[in-house]
Amino acid sequence: MGGQPASFTQSGQYPRFIVVMGVAGTGKSEIGRRLAGLLGCNFIEADELHSRENVERMRNGYPLTDELRMPWLNSVCDRASVIDASPVVVACSVLKRSYRELLRQRLPGVRFLFLHGSPELISARLGARTGHFATGSLLESQLATLEAPDGDEEAIWLEITLSPNLIAERAAVELLGSVHST
Repeated sequence: MGGQPASFTQSGQYPRFIVVMGVAGTGKSEIGRRLAGLLGCNFIEADELHSRENVERMRNGYPLTDELRMPWLNSVCDRASVIDASPVVVACSVLKRSYRELLRQRLPGVRFLFLHGSPELISARLGARTGHFATGSLLESQLATLEAPDGDEEAIWLEITLSPNLIAERAAVELLGSVHST
């Protein structure tokens, strides 16, 4: 898939909201930025919208509760919904179906890209990462919390063993195909 097909830059053909989801260490931010670059659209890093308290909690190895996540998820929706240009790519974990349902209610037509891989690979990535509050100590709780998207959610599953460029390109192709098949 070398090069950038012209259809990637025709953003109007993509869903209005695209959420790159998965547990910490799957590459949501990297893939989200690359996908937004391919599509020539806005990117939102949901981690930047966490409260200071949430960040400190996670930095200290404590997972967030549903009660702590809801204001954050609403902030993500607020930020995405005020952007006029389409599409908007968001990197956000949305580990539970109920979280994705909230996004579906607040961001009509949202599509989810689910980044997945082996716990060993994700753990190795988290161990090598620096400067982020979500460390390897959160992986076990994130995997326990994860409710992988069911078929009725029509999420696009992307394996993280591929290169970030290839994952972003495949995401763009899959998203375009999903829009044209509906």
